[in-house]
Amino acid sequence: MYICCGHTDMRKSINGLMTLVKDSFSLDPFSEALFVFCNRNRDRIKILEWDGDFWLYFKRLERGHFRWPAKGDSAIMLLETRELSYLIEGTKLEKKLKRKEVFERQIS
Repeated sequence: MYICCGHTDMRKSINGLMTLVKDSFSLDPFSEALFVFCNRNRDRIKILEWDGDFWLYFKRLERGHFRWPAKGDSAIMLLETRELSYLIEGTKLEKKLKRKEVFERQIS
């Protein structure tokens, strides 16, 4: 899954988002990946998926906003399924990802 950092014009539909994926990120919109976009207010996201046909998922928050990465050095980020789930649920992604590494377990 790829997440578009910063904001995206939510007036874009499937064709506009496909063009953005292809031209701006040099990625193949026909790949088996999800491409996730957020609006300026961070209360709406769109997810573009290809499974032989294009799907466009849309979620709008009635209260609050998504914790969304700003456009910095990279315009796009690679996410795992669980990370996207945390993001969509509106939880703090960085809090969920901060975990102590367990090297060995002992049973007392």
